[in-house]
Amino acid sequence: MSKKNNRINVPEAREAMDKFKMEAASEVGVNLKEGYNGDISAREAGSVGGQMVKKMTPIRIAKFERADRTAMGHVHKVEYRAGLTV
Repeated sequence: MSKKNNRINVPEAREAMDKFKMEAASEVGVNLKEGYNGDISAREAGSVGGQMVKKMTPIRIAKFERADRTAMGHVHKVEYRAGLTV
């Protein structure tokens, strides 16, 4: 079983992550302040975290159909999914 924690692996990145969190909060309309934010609801906190994950792992999907080269009149549905983890 994996151990989950919210520690930042690179301590020098704390300031950048805090800035990123504030930007994500403003995008979803949650009013965060510096330090402890125990007065916000779990739903608001989750929306901030969800927005951060959404921005960190964008997934691009391309869908199209192409003619089958071996069977006349048949069509293949093709879907490409590309994800980038930053």
